[in-house]
Amino acid sequence: MSTDQARPRRSVLYLPASNPRAIEKSRDLECDTIVFDLEDAVAPAAKDEARKNLLAAFQAAGFGTRETVIRTNAIGSDDYLNDLQTIATCAPDAVLLPKVSCPTDLIAFARDARQAGLKLVRSAATESDGDIVPSGQIPSGLAVWAMIETVAALTGLHQILEAHSVVALDCLVVGTNDIAKETGVSPGNQRLYLMPWLMGIVLAAKQHQISVLDGVWNDFRDTRGFEAETMQSLAMGFDGKTLIHPSQIEPSNRIFSPSAQAIQEAQEIVAAFSLPEHHRAGVINLNGRMVERLHLEQAQRLLAIHQGICA
Repeated sequence: MSTDQARPRRSVLYLPASNPRAIEKSRDLECDTIVFDLEDAVAPAAKDEARKNLLAAFQAAGFGTRETVIRTNAIGSDDYLNDLQTIATCAPDAVLLPKVSCPTDLIAFARDARQAGLKLVRSAATESDGDIVPSGQIPSGLAVWAMIETVAALTGLHQILEAHSVVALDCLVVGTNDIAKETGVSPGNQRLYLMPWLMGIVLAAKQHQISVLDGVWNDFRDTRGFEAETMQSLAMGFDGKTLIHPSQIEPSNRIFSPSAQAIQEAQEIVAAFSLPEHHRAGVINLNGRMVERLHLEQAQRLLAIHQGICA
C-alpha cells in the first residue's frame, strides 16, 4: 500500500444490514470502517428487507469520514446478484466478497459487477479496461475486498492475489471462525495452531501491498482477551481488527494507533532525509542510530496513517 493510499483501518465493525437501529447508531461510532453485512448476520428471510435498509441508509448518508463496505452473499447466488444491484445504487467505498477461494471467483465477480454497472477500482500499475478504472484517478470507484476463510483460499492465496488482470484486491479479511470450522483446527491457545496460516496471509498481503485485517474476537464481554489478541494482531503485522460489537472499537483504535513516540521518530526520519546533504543517501546517522531508506518509507506510511486518523 502506498503512502497516499494509507487509509486507517484500525477498527472495522460488522453490522447486520437487517438491523436499521444498529445502522442508524453507526453514524456516531468512532470506528474507521463499517461493514454492512448481507451474508452471515442476516437470516435468509430477512435478505430483501436488509437490502432495503441499506438503500434507505445510504440515501440518507451521514456516515462522515467512515469507510463504508457492503459484504455480499455467496458469489453466484441469487441474493448475491440482488446485492450487486443494491451496491450499484448505494455506492459504498468497497464491496467485501465472502469465501473467495480461487481466481475463478474473481472472474465471475468481475463479469457480474460489469453487468450490474459497478465501476471497480483497479491497481494503478495495470491498464484501464472497460468498467474497471485505475485507482488514484477516479476516487469514486468501488474497491474490492476478499474474505480469506476457506482451505482453498489458504492453499491458493498467491494465485488469487496475482489475478490483477481480473480484479485488483484492496484488502484481505481473515475469517478465522470459518477457517477453524473447515479445518477442525482449534482457535484456542492464543491461536497457536492457526498461526502459520495467519502469518501466511499477512505475508501475501504485504508482498502485494494491500491491507490485511485480522478476524473477529467472538466473546465481546471478554475485554481482556480481546485486547490481548488485538495486541497480537498488531505484532503480527495486521493493519486492523474486524469487530462484532461497538465496545471493541476503542481498544482496537488505541492499540492500532501509532504512539506519540513513534510519530515523533517518524517525523525526525522524514526531516533528516529531506536535508540537502541526505537527498541521495541510502543510509544516514540519526542520533547515533543507522537509518536506511526502508525506514523512511515506513515512517512516511506511519505518518500518512496518522494523518488519516486525525482527518
